[in-house]
Amino acid sequence: MQLAAKNSEAGAFLKDKHLENLNKAHVTLAHKRSHGVTAVASYGTFLHKTVPVDLTKLFFSDKMAALEASLGSVEGERVVSKNEWPHVTLWTAEGVAAKEANKLPQLHSEGKATCIAIDPPATIDGTLEFF
Repeated sequence: MQLAAKNSEAGAFLKDKHLENLNKAHVTLAHKRSHGVTAVASYGTFLHKTVPVDLTKLFFSDKMAALEASLGSVEGERVVSKNEWPHVTLWTAEGVAAKEANKLPQLHSEGKATCIAIDPPATIDGTLEFF
């Protein structure tokens, strides 16, 4: 909401999205199907540990919105996502799967989505869990 207050374009987009109760947001690090069981298991050393996450950009289109995420370190070891574009999906239009948010940077490069830098980045903490 701080970004919406600073940036009128972000404010106009976010005003009717009802994100106040967003409490199950996540950054996908790896999928068993896409990256393999070994890739997923490699995060075991971070299990149940707190990971700082910098939110650096807001991407949105008429069908979805996501925050670009830069993962921090746990006990001096950087957490690196196997996903091409680490992000937190904020919103999707009815009938749009959350995984479609992976396309936002490409849509932006094609002029079909908006990107707003978050400067300085907002930092949140999350706990690494397997789902």
